[in-house]
Amino acid sequence: MATAPETIAAPVLRVGRSDGVRGAAIRLAIVGFVALGAALVLGVGLGSVGVAPGDTLGILAHRMFGVDVVQTWPASAETIVVDLRLPRVLTSMLVGMGLAVAGVTFQGLLRNPLADPYVLGTASGAALGAAIAVLLPVNLVILQFGLLHGLAFIGALLAITAVYKLARLGGSAPMTSLLLTGYAVGSLLAAGLALAMYLSGTALRQIFDFLLGGFDGATWQRLAATLPFIVIGSALILLRARSLNAMLLGEEAAAHLGIDVRRERMILLGLGSLVTAAAVAISGLIGFIGLVVPHVVRLVVGPSARLVLPLSALGGAVLLAFADIAARMMGEIPVGVVTAVLGAPFFLVILRRARSGYEG
Repeated sequence: MATAPETIAAPVLRVGRSDGVRGAAIRLAIVGFVALGAALVLGVGLGSVGVAPGDTLGILAHRMFGVDVVQTWPASAETIVVDLRLPRVLTSMLVGMGLAVAGVTFQGLLRNPLADPYVLGTASGAALGAAIAVLLPVNLVILQFGLLHGLAFIGALLAITAVYKLARLGGSAPMTSLLLTGYAVGSLLAAGLALAMYLSGTALRQIFDFLLGGFDGATWQRLAATLPFIVIGSALILLRARSLNAMLLGEEAAAHLGIDVRRERMILLGLGSLVTAAAVAISGLIGFIGLVVPHVVRLVVGPSARLVLPLSALGGAVLLAFADIAARMMGEIPVGVVTAVLGAPFFLVILRRARSGYEG
């Protein structure tokens, strides 16, 4: 007899565990910030033209914080660090943060540990939008965002809107209906993507670059244009951590706790989709960040969204920054390939060692 899929356990306060969880969260945060600093220094120092760690720290201190340091590096090194590598590293951190936060949101809303930011069709919508942009004979650039980035963002938002509208045809949008509708819409969009790839001819490489993800086109202007969507969206999700915790108990229990389930679900779905769409528009499709990071954090600190959301944001930034460094050092391979190679076996190991899932 088949068993029902495992759901994420609701936050439960246990006597004697509060201090332990808080201590684990603090330790994880410290490790995360140290790793984030290391990723920043390594990310701007490593590459085809190496920059010594001391020079890297000096350039960052001088240009980011205005510290008066003795210049021991050539002007070309400062240009490479500040204009090329720093926006790339910061963009990878921003996208990793957004995908991890969106992953926590969708896993909490759907009460499904296998949910990720792309579960409701945002990836398929973004990919189809990017493919259509490649086919159109239009060259439009605004704030260094081309038509590909714009249509990818719009496609992702239109996909999640279509899923929500179709799931509500019966008057409500239960989670099961959303999941099934997302699968159906995603399949339809995937068919459209396949047709666009067939018609793309010599432009097929551009579509593949988007599907595999990467940050080789990162600039300060693109980072500045994307940052408000991801940071503000993630912050608003964090402010609704109580609602997310309540929904882990089930919709009826959440309603008894005074949560307007329909309203909060719609807001959280919208914010999670907005963050995902902005991340995908600037980086392409990068998998496993929104799936693996929330799992790992939840295993360390428990299921409470008040802890899982900020720590997942930090973990996502660290993981994707290091994945991008690895992609660069291996000859500029797509970062999506690196996250898949690292994420899939790591995820299997975590599940095997955890065994009991999220209830421990």
